[in-house]
This record gives sequence, C-alpha cells and structure tokens, in this order.
Amino acid sequence: MPVLSLRFELDDLTRPEVIRLLEDHLEDMYAVTPAESVHALDLEALKVPEIAFWSAWEGAELVGCGALKTLGEGDYELKSMRTTAAARGRGIGTAMLRHLLAEATSRGGRRVLLETGTEDFYEPARRLYAGNGFTERPPFGSYVLDPNSVFFELSL
Repeated sequence: MPVLSLRFELDDLTRPEVIRLLEDHLEDMYAVTPAESVHALDLEALKVPEIAFWSAWEGAELVGCGALKTLGEGDYELKSMRTTAAARGRGIGTAMLRHLLAEATSRGGRRVLLETGTEDFYEPARRLYAGNGFTERPPFGSYVLDPNSVFFELSL
C-alpha cells in the first residue's frame, strides 16, 4: 500500500499512541541488543531542548516517528526512527528520513550522523540509511567502538 497523505507533526510527546510507539521501540531495542549497547532514548530523554521530535500520521493513524538532536557546529544526530508494525514496508521510514534531512538542512545543518545496531533486526535500517547516501564512519560524540553498533554520516 503506497504512502498517501503522510503528515509530519512536531510532537510534544504527550499523545498515548506516540508514547506507546516509543515504548515498543525501547522494548525491541532491549530484546535484540545487549543493554550496554542500547542507545535509544526514553520519553523523558527526548524531552530536552536540543531534540526536535516528529510523529508521522496518515489521517488519524500514527505510522512512525523520528527526531533530530542538535550536536552543534551544524551537526545533527538522527534519533528514535521508528515505523509502526502495521505500516512497515510502505515507505514510511524513507519519508520520515527525507523529512528529517530537509529539517536539518533548513536549520543550517552541514552533516547528519547516526548510530544503529549490527544485529539482523537492524538490517532494514542499515539498508535505508545506505540507500539514502549515508556512509559508515567511526564513532562520534560520546559513542565508543562497540561490536553491536555501526555509525553513519551524510553531508548535507
């Protein structure tokens, strides 16, 4: 089913369906990745001034989310990229990624960075990023080398 009328909303993280999607995201991360290698943020950690969070909607249905964290000097980090189970395989992740890249560009961004997992569960995410021009890079910021993490960047 194609993406029809996808709407992105800068979100205040108070709607129950958004909270549930983030809870599902964290549950999956902890189910497939050793706890010390999980870098997904919980609800409170997303409610900081340096993070802008968007939800994606088709009509009244929540279909995904994603966030940008300001790192300074024109760098942004992608956080909390997630598509609902019911909406997977329909291009929602690609649409959200393109929305976040456009937002980073409009905010004067020069580069977008991200961390994701190395387990098979994360293969669709790695394909999404590589297919949209991201290239692998060493850890950035406070991240360290970890066999459970892979890091990407894209120059804007």
